[in-house]
Amino acid sequence: MHTTRTPALTSRLPKVGTTIFTVMSALASEVGAVNLGQGFPDFECDPRLLDEVDRAMRAGLNQYPPMAGVPALREAVAAKVETLYGRRYDPGTEVTITAGATQAILTAVLCCVNPGDEVIVLEPCYDSYIPNLDLAGAKVVRVPLTPRTFRPDLDAIAAAITPRTRALLLNTPHNPSATVWTRQEMQRLAELLAPTDVLLISDEVYEHMVYDGQPHVSAASIPALAERAFVISSFGKTYHVTGWKIAYVAAPASLMAEFRKVHQFNVFTVNTPMQHALAAYMAAAEPYLGLPAFYQRKRDLFLDGLRQTRLRPLHTAGTYFQCVEYDQVSDLPEAEFCQWLTREIGVAAIPLSAFYEDGFDQGIARLCFAKKDETLGRALERLAKL
Repeated sequence: MHTTRTPALTSRLPKVGTTIFTVMSALASEVGAVNLGQGFPDFECDPRLLDEVDRAMRAGLNQYPPMAGVPALREAVAAKVETLYGRRYDPGTEVTITAGATQAILTAVLCCVNPGDEVIVLEPCYDSYIPNLDLAGAKVVRVPLTPRTFRPDLDAIAAAITPRTRALLLNTPHNPSATVWTRQEMQRLAELLAPTDVLLISDEVYEHMVYDGQPHVSAASIPALAERAFVISSFGKTYHVTGWKIAYVAAPASLMAEFRKVHQFNVFTVNTPMQHALAAYMAAAEPYLGLPAFYQRKRDLFLDGLRQTRLRPLHTAGTYFQCVEYDQVSDLPEAEFCQWLTREIGVAAIPLSAFYEDGFDQGIARLCFAKKDETLGRALERLAKL
């Protein structure tokens, strides 16, 4: 008689365990800490957007939409991108609606990266990039951003490019460091890539969170980059609905054709009523044009409070994250400091080392200020103990 057993698997992602976000959120919940770790708002979206969802559902828009996305939403995206960045993407062949930006990044990787191809990743980086490249069988080439300032080292990027380089993953505004690439840096990147066939996967999910009157320089706004780029943005981040998991990708038609081949078989299509609601809601530009001022006020409120502590804030040029140096408070490594801060002070943060493959430690923690004013006030009261 045979005993039953589950066959053993050889993991496709042997290095992946429980993410730091899950660990810190669970710890925050366990000890009743204010969770400034994970990057999501604790306030509601515009009720008008919910009204549009209700209207779409009740109008019977509840079956599969076209594979590439609802045409009205793709047209709204193309119009927005053209107005802001000066490049016209054809909504029929060059814009695709995705199930969040994380899916968009994986799909872009899988459609263009073959086993053994080299892909340049700038560290620290969002935690999905490396596993996506591992799944594609790529050779990951890590180029660090300049420690503490997190400016791109364009000479180091140039030195990392070889005949085997297939793509470069770019993120601006940058999570976790909250830096924003300048037009000069983007132009220099365009010059570096011009003689090559290197593709660009440009993660721009925080495009509408750039402060102090500075512009977001999209890859779409620089023709030499746009011609080789998958440009990715997120409705979830822009409209405070991260749980909807809806984003978009814009790319030249030849790249988008390959993207859609993968998209068709790893997602097929995306939530129909939400797409119709977003298309209707995008008729007004104010919700995204007003976002920099909305979040800059929160940033400044948070910064004022942090100045009453011994944490030293780094400059936040974009995103809704604030990095802090804590060397005047503790000499613990980052991961241990963030656990101590959560348990003893009651505020959850994320160690910057979690965004480096080798756990590079600079004594920096990342906090999220996409929270109600009262949430930030509660966190600041606790941090004042420092």
